[in-house]
Amino acid sequence: MTYWEYKTVKFATSGFSGGKIDINKFNSILNEHGRDGWELVSCFDTNQSYGASRFVIAVFKRPIN
Repeated sequence: MTYWEYKTVKFATSGFSGGKIDINKFNSILNEHGRDGWELVSCFDTNQSYGASRFVIAVFKRPIN
């Protein structure tokens, strides 16, 4: 049986109403986690009032040896 460990990473958005992320920084962080053995499982935004997204949450997993 495979056992997993999980990790969440929070990315802040920018812009007046939010929703914008620096795609180069985002890709860099995703690749860094991939090199460390983490697999991206899910990615979702957190909505504040009036639908503005302030954060993007990335969920990673990797097997426990």
